[in-house]
Amino acid sequence: MEPQNLTDVSEFLLLGLSEDPELQPLLFGLFLSMYLITVTGNLLIILAVTSDSHLHTPMYFFLSNLSLADIGFVSTTVPKALVNIQTGSKSITYGGCLIQMTFFYLFGCLDDLLLTVMAYDRFVAICHPLHYTVIMNPRLCGLLVLVSFFFSLLDSQLHISMVSQLTFCTDVEIPHFFCDPPQLFSLACSDTSISIILVYCIGVIFGGVPFSGILFSYSQIVSSILKVSSSGGKYKAFSTCASHLSVVCLFYGTGFAVYLSSAVSSSPRKCAVSSVMYTVVTPMLNPFIYSLRNRDIKRALLRLLNKTA
Repeated sequence: MEPQNLTDVSEFLLLGLSEDPELQPLLFGLFLSMYLITVTGNLLIILAVTSDSHLHTPMYFFLSNLSLADIGFVSTTVPKALVNIQTGSKSITYGGCLIQMTFFYLFGCLDDLLLTVMAYDRFVAICHPLHYTVIMNPRLCGLLVLVSFFFSLLDSQLHISMVSQLTFCTDVEIPHFFCDPPQLFSLACSDTSISIILVYCIGVIFGGVPFSGILFSYSQIVSSILKVSSSGGKYKAFSTCASHLSVVCLFYGTGFAVYLSSAVSSSPRKCAVSSVMYTVVTPMLNPFIYSLRNRDIKRALLRLLNKTA
């Protein structure tokens, strides 16, 4: 096959999760319902935090930003998948593919960094409670979110710059429901060994370092909780970070599971199916975790619903 430069490629073909025509209505219904639940749930979290003055604290400020990032993350991939299923078209333009990858890594990395920032917030609240309001002042909270955004933007631009250097053959079929860079690397005709090494290095920096920060924060939190003499005090301290810890386990657990499945399985289609867990299911479950395990969010949501009723 004659290789052609990426700039000459006008479109890619997203094969989706299945090419079986009978499964398309089911897939459309599942994707649409999960997308609507995700957007509605995260919007309710944002509205609850902004409308209730009792939730104008650093923890809930970060939570509202996490919900906003989750909406952006799921909106990057699912709407295009819904359009392709509904119209029967599998194409995505070259520019659309790059834009999709840009926002996918932007919001995915932002999720990662915001979870790290939230872990630091819980660390300060539990390990340094007397200095919490001084340390976690509004200026620092805004700065942490801003820095997280700029690092996420840097991560996305690094991935885009590597993909833009690829040379493709005439086969531009992507066995996925969105433009996944690892799939693009497998389609490339040019040598991708350096790019793959760089991807792993970037993954270690933007994924491993934040995860290490979360582990350090929780190691200090557990150490402080164990020093509390009363069982009631231990439970109260742990309950303040239980929701965040659940979301962290879900986020990293699904991502790690997808990585293992892609390493073990040789079928790209199976990897695409498993990736639904962290691209769609995780953002959908986050609002439920915080609303079900957090009394303040429950009360704020009830007040919000009562106002609209």
